[in-house]
Amino acid sequence: MHPNEQIRIDSTPRRPERVMWLNADRVLYVGLLGEPSVRTLGAFSVYASLTQPHRISVDGGAWQVAELSVVPPGVPHRILAGERMIYSILVESETVDMLALPAWIRDGRGAVDDMLTLASLRDALDRFKAAPRRQFDRTEDFDRHFFGLDLPTRAIDRRIRAVLDRIKRDPNSHTSAEDCAVACHLSVSRFLHLFRAEVGAPFRSFRTWQRARSVLYFVTQSANLANIALDVGYPDSTHFSHSVRQVYGLTPKSIFAGCRKLALYGYGTAGAQGYGMARAPA
Repeated sequence: MHPNEQIRIDSTPRRPERVMWLNADRVLYVGLLGEPSVRTLGAFSVYASLTQPHRISVDGGAWQVAELSVVPPGVPHRILAGERMIYSILVESETVDMLALPAWIRDGRGAVDDMLTLASLRDALDRFKAAPRRQFDRTEDFDRHFFGLDLPTRAIDRRIRAVLDRIKRDPNSHTSAEDCAVACHLSVSRFLHLFRAEVGAPFRSFRTWQRARSVLYFVTQSANLANIALDVGYPDSTHFSHSVRQVYGLTPKSIFAGCRKLALYGYGTAGAQGYGMARAPA
């Protein structure tokens, strides 16, 4: 190199890596948010900004500016990122004792003013990305990594637990309340009442959420969306598009387009069935 020649440094900022990790109980997502309309997720939704604050409106309320926010399961909300990407974690409500959760999750309903928790979540994400093996063999391992503790589990009637396991094991099956009531040796009305009391959500809402949630296992596939709709258990692409938009506030086309460069990792019941998972290095 000539002594007068200057070293050129590439000052172009690198795009943050897009990743998702999920099992039957948790979802970690770092990626594009887009401009969703109202979304209604069946899990506790934790949103953390990567660098710039986001805005969130819960259940039609006023917009709040936040770097950390929480939305309870089944509550409609809108979120606008201050940057292209968002960092979020979903915690399935039937897996945790809501009353014993950390206060910032249990009482969260929109913006959360807790800089220590925000810093801890960001640090956990950095450590996850730096790990040679981006994997958690158990949900408890995930919780310890991101929340710093074991989230308290919910005690559920064994009959309802068997129904939950059945749906989560195969969220794309057309499991009916009548079939579940028979399996539980209950009347349909008694089963529906007990299910809601134990799970905290109506049977139909839980089943709808689990089916829409299972779409996440396919988001890096390039298959035709109509075929994916059938694989996920929707009768046709119209029902697929309508249901997914109601849950995520985005059309399937927008979701799949935004996940083209996503690194997908996972472990657990659904992941073990090979739903398009990009396995982490051993």
